[in-house]
Amino acid sequence: MDLSKISNSDRVQLCRRYFFIGLALLPLVWIVNFVCFFRYAFLAEPSPSQKIIRKYAIFSLVGACFWVVVITVWEVYFQIERAKGNEWTDRLSFVFPLGYV
Repeated sequence: MDLSKISNSDRVQLCRRYFFIGLALLPLVWIVNFVCFFRYAFLAEPSPSQKIIRKYAIFSLVGACFWVVVITVWEVYFQIERAKGNEWTDRLSFVFPLGYV
Protein backbone atom coordinates (compact mmCIF):
# COMPACT_ATOMS: atom_id res chain seq x y z
CA MET A 1 0.00 0.00 0.00
CA ASP A 2 1.32 3.42 -0.95
CA LEU A 3 0.65 5.76 1.97
CA SER A 4 1.30 8.85 -0.12
CA LYS A 5 -1.84 8.17 -2.16
CA ILE A 6 -4.28 8.13 0.76
CA SER A 7 -5.71 11.06 2.67
CA ASN A 8 -4.47 12.23 6.07
CA SER A 9 -7.61 11.01 7.83
CA ASP A 10 -7.16 7.54 6.31
CA ARG A 11 -3.51 7.53 7.42
CA VAL A 12 -4.59 8.37 10.96
CA GLN A 13 -7.14 5.54 10.92
CA LEU A 14 -4.59 3.07 9.55
CA CYS A 15 -1.94 4.08 12.08
CA ARG A 16 -4.47 3.79 14.90
CA ARG A 17 -5.57 0.36 13.64
CA TYR A 18 -1.99 -0.92 13.51
CA PHE A 19 -1.44 0.33 17.05
CA PHE A 20 -4.51 -1.45 18.42
CA ILE A 21 -3.67 -4.65 16.52
CA GLY A 22 -0.24 -4.51 18.18
CA LEU A 23 -1.97 -4.50 21.57
CA ALA A 24 -2.80 -8.16 20.90
CA LEU A 25 0.82 -8.93 21.94
CA LEU A 26 2.16 -8.51 18.41
CA PRO A 27 5.27 -6.33 18.73
CA LEU A 28 6.20 -6.79 15.06
CA VAL A 29 3.03 -4.92 14.08
CA TRP A 30 4.18 -2.04 16.28
CA ILE A 31 7.58 -2.04 14.59
CA VAL A 32 5.93 -2.00 11.15
CA ASN A 33 3.63 0.80 12.31
CA PHE A 34 6.55 2.93 13.47
CA VAL A 35 8.63 2.32 10.35
CA CYS A 36 5.76 2.93 7.91
CA PHE A 37 4.51 6.10 9.56
CA PHE A 38 7.86 7.61 10.62
CA ARG A 39 7.94 9.95 7.63
CA TYR A 40 4.40 11.21 8.25
CA ALA A 41 4.90 11.49 12.01
CA PHE A 42 8.22 13.31 12.14
CA LEU A 43 9.27 14.59 8.71
CA ALA A 44 6.03 15.91 7.21
CA GLU A 45 4.85 19.47 7.57
CA PRO A 46 2.94 20.14 10.80
CA SER A 47 -0.79 19.42 10.77
CA PRO A 48 -3.42 18.20 13.25
CA SER A 49 -3.27 14.69 11.80
CA GLN A 50 0.53 14.64 12.19
CA LYS A 51 0.17 15.02 15.96
CA ILE A 52 -2.13 12.01 16.14
CA ILE A 53 0.09 9.90 13.88
CA ARG A 54 3.13 10.93 15.93
CA LYS A 55 1.38 9.87 19.14
CA TYR A 56 0.54 6.41 17.82
CA ALA A 57 3.98 5.99 16.23
CA ILE A 58 5.72 6.83 19.51
CA PHE A 59 3.42 4.52 21.48
CA SER A 60 4.15 1.78 18.96
CA LEU A 61 7.90 2.27 19.35
CA VAL A 62 7.67 2.26 23.15
CA GLY A 63 5.50 -0.88 23.10
CA ALA A 64 7.84 -2.68 20.71
CA CYS A 65 10.88 -1.74 22.81
CA PHE A 66 9.12 -2.98 25.93
CA TRP A 67 8.41 -6.36 24.32
CA VAL A 68 11.95 -6.66 22.98
CA VAL A 69 13.25 -6.14 26.53
CA VAL A 70 10.76 -8.63 28.01
CA ILE A 71 11.54 -11.31 25.42
CA THR A 72 15.30 -10.76 25.79
CA VAL A 73 15.16 -11.00 29.59
CA TRP A 74 13.04 -14.16 29.37
CA GLU A 75 15.42 -15.76 26.86
CA VAL A 76 18.51 -15.00 28.95
CA TYR A 77 16.83 -16.30 32.12
CA PHE A 78 15.62 -19.44 30.34
CA GLN A 79 19.05 -20.21 28.88
CA ILE A 80 20.76 -19.72 32.25
CA GLU A 81 18.26 -22.00 33.98
CA ARG A 82 18.46 -24.56 31.17
CA ALA A 83 22.23 -24.73 31.54
CA LYS A 84 21.70 -25.63 35.21
CA GLY A 85 19.72 -28.68 34.10
CA ASN A 86 16.35 -27.81 35.60
CA GLU A 87 13.53 -30.13 34.62
CA TRP A 88 10.99 -27.40 33.82
CA THR A 89 13.29 -26.00 31.15
CA ASP A 90 13.42 -29.38 29.40
CA ARG A 91 9.64 -29.55 29.46
CA LEU A 92 9.43 -26.17 27.70
CA SER A 93 12.09 -27.09 25.16
CA PHE A 94 11.52 -28.31 21.63
CA VAL A 95 15.18 -29.19 21.14
CA PHE A 96 16.39 -31.86 23.50
CA PRO A 97 20.04 -32.47 24.39
CA LEU A 98 21.76 -35.52 22.89
CA GLY A 99 20.99 -38.69 24.80
CA TYR A 100 17.88 -37.23 26.43
CA VAL A 101 15.30 -39.01 24.28
